[in-house]
Amino acid sequence: MKPYLFLFLSIIFLTSCVGDNDSSYRNDTEQDIIQYITDNNLNATKTDSGLYYVINNEGTGDNPTESSAVNINYKGYFLDGNVFDENDGIILDLSGVIEGFKEGLQLFNEGGDGILIIPSELAYGDYGNSSGTIPGGSALIFEITLNVADYAAENEAAILQYIDDNDLDATRTDSGLYYVINNEGTGTKPTSTSLVTVAYKGTFLDGSVFDESTVSGTSFYLNQVIEGWTEGMQLFKEGGDGILLIPYHLAYGTYGYGSIPSVSVLVFDVTLVSVND
Repeated sequence: MKPYLFLFLSIIFLTSCVGDNDSSYRNDTEQDIIQYITDNNLNATKTDSGLYYVINNEGTGDNPTESSAVNINYKGYFLDGNVFDENDGIILDLSGVIEGFKEGLQLFNEGGDGILIIPSELAYGDYGNSSGTIPGGSALIFEITLNVADYAAENEAAILQYIDDNDLDATRTDSGLYYVINNEGTGTKPTSTSLVTVAYKGTFLDGSVFDESTVSGTSFYLNQVIEGWTEGMQLFKEGGDGILLIPYHLAYGTYGYGSIPSVSVLVFDVTLVSVND
């Protein structure tokens, strides 16, 4: 089991801004935005925050929340039409993106598409982004298509289907972890910081194995592994065994790790060999 790594990617939507005002400052005003809407004959709506949006197709699926992981296609450009970024099928955690994007994506259902016109105060403010590709004071325009509205819901549905297909008697915790206790065990129960030895096999929902320990198990501290393991192993006593079904937000998140793709559900057959402290 690899330690849980929370990785930060330097993508255009991350909210952190670094730098000082310089000659690249754009000072795009609301009047500039309104002029852009007029010039392009857009039927745009303004929210209370100052975001402008156009819904070409609302979509028919679920809509995301402010903490959803979504899959989108987008093209981003300035009011003068210059493109600063473009991507198809990127997965984003809405809790870590600029405010205008977070608000705007929640206006669409899965399958929907349209335009977001984001004033600088809902984007990168007076300082621009850390890479310097977006100057301070920039209004941003995004053409977006929402492919997947909420990976948490997709993970949940996939786990429930797996449970049904494999006739498992599984229990769900408040965090979204599912578990099966085949044998509770009779020894010591670990805490969230215990050093434990666990024999395990890790698979995806299709049964493909991505990791496996030796029969004697592998030792690690429970505060140094993915959250689903930290929580799940505390459900067993020494000598116990069962199954953990871990959604992406309790595993390797929207970034994945090594051979584990982003937003993956992980299944572990586990045996708690010993609690070592």
